[in-house]
Amino acid sequence: MSKEMPMRIIARIHNDFSSKFGIPRQSGLVDSLISTIVFEPEFRNPDAFRGLDGYSHIWLLWQFSEAVRRNWSPTVRPPRLGGNTRMGVFATRSPFRPNAIGLSCVRLEKVGLHTAFGPVLYVAGADLMDGSPIFDIKPYLAYCDSHPEALEGFTGAVNKPALHVEFPQELLERLPQGCREGLLEILAQDPRPGYQNEPNRVYGMTFAGFEIGFTVAGTILTVCRVEENGVQ
Repeated sequence: MSKEMPMRIIARIHNDFSSKFGIPRQSGLVDSLISTIVFEPEFRNPDAFRGLDGYSHIWLLWQFSEAVRRNWSPTVRPPRLGGNTRMGVFATRSPFRPNAIGLSCVRLEKVGLHTAFGPVLYVAGADLMDGSPIFDIKPYLAYCDSHPEALEGFTGAVNKPALHVEFPQELLERLPQGCREGLLEILAQDPRPGYQNEPNRVYGMTFAGFEIGFTVAGTILTVCRVEENGVQ
């Protein structure tokens, strides 16, 4: 006899990703991206964070809030395989799961205990969209969480080289300086879905309040448009 267990949202993350397109495919891939985690009022007791600043990394248990579905499929099409090959959902990290739960390991930059929002966590390398709900936070423990000998299944056989990014200086300077390095890293990893490869197509992504347009030909990504949202 099954019994449902409700999950309580304890916090939400805030960063420069207002849409799914362009978010790093896994946590830790773009270490220069900084996010803040703001807790719900009932979880802002500083005692709950006692000792957390002694850890360098933490686990986030969160919800793919844009992928919640009533039904689920036993197979999915991982973008890493080009989007044409189906694999078992439990052999992937696809957001389309029986429960739309994500697990991410991020670097803990700082624990801010005395802010207008109570305790706030500053983390690097998150792969969550702005506003994503967080259900729990646990410290990363290297002695039991790290397994250098681990096998990577089909993902280990796919090695996608980084792209060379050509970003005209006059376009780059339209962005706040603190956002530039993170965006360059994201673009170098090729934010396109694995099944999209059209050399003449202008792709677009939203980042830090700007619309970024780019093309990809071979291993070269060229930025051709940077426009502030709502500004033509």
